[in-house]
Amino acid sequence: METILIPGTDKPVSILMKGSDYFTHDQYEKAAANLDAFLAIGGNAVDTAHIYCGGQSEEVLGRYMEERGNRDDLVILTKGAHHDHTGPRVNRQAINSDLMTSLERLRTDYVELYALHRDDPSVPVGEIIEALNEHIEAGRIGAIGGSNWTWQRLQEANEYAAAHGLAGFTFSSPNLSLAKVNEPFWHGCVSADAETLRWHEQQQLPLLSWSSQARGFFTGRFSPEVRDNDDIVRVFYSDGNWERLRRAEQLAKEKEVTVIQIALAYVLNQPFPTCALIGAQNAQELRSCQEGTSIKLTRAELDWLDLTAASVAG
Repeated sequence: METILIPGTDKPVSILMKGSDYFTHDQYEKAAANLDAFLAIGGNAVDTAHIYCGGQSEEVLGRYMEERGNRDDLVILTKGAHHDHTGPRVNRQAINSDLMTSLERLRTDYVELYALHRDDPSVPVGEIIEALNEHIEAGRIGAIGGSNWTWQRLQEANEYAAAHGLAGFTFSSPNLSLAKVNEPFWHGCVSADAETLRWHEQQQLPLLSWSSQARGFFTGRFSPEVRDNDDIVRVFYSDGNWERLRRAEQLAKEKEVTVIQIALAYVLNQPFPTCALIGAQNAQELRSCQEGTSIKLTRAELDWLDLTAASVAG
């Protein structure tokens, strides 16, 4: 499987990242089998978070790595400083607490990638960068990034880091998919818009996309008449997305692949480094994602799929 490089970690990162938001203790065998299958196709990156499954996601992953003895074979992305019932928690105390808890659950003393799950624009970026750099210097974190951070805040943070001789954010993890959101799936989430994509291309900053396949929008299950999933209707139902789906169907037929694979290829063929976080939970879904990584799309095809060009010819 292809990999990308993220400054801050020496390990190459597979362009597919295994999602773990269904890893619970009562599904340990399923999770372990899924991870074995993911590694077998060349994947090595796993996405988790302090809040996933009330901490069980990290605990299951920690148990798996200990039982398999394969910690060095994996790249772990975990996230912290998510808000709670009291509000935002993007501060030194929350970062310290969440990271140390995550490491204990994961049964490791470091993670290759650490992201702040949310942002709090009221907190000066300098305080955040300094707090994260303490853990980098201690060897607990390799690379740092923002999940659901705007490009403006990322840039501000990196400008502060550069001015003070500190490590800045070397990746971002917003939502990016061929289907464009009408509104955030969850409050406070960030989806990459055209301006964000231009910034990433200019900076060549790696983007690790969650909900990279739009939560099944391109599987064929949904149509304007099917409205049984309130969240999908709320977030993705729009005239623009039905046209993107139609174009993806056309291109899939021409390339003799599936529509969902075209949606995955859209994320992986951006003009800057990308990874796609995938929710594959069985062999068929995993094989589909693996096959999707080999599809190459031109810039003209990307623009046409995304409705910024009337035809592939321009």
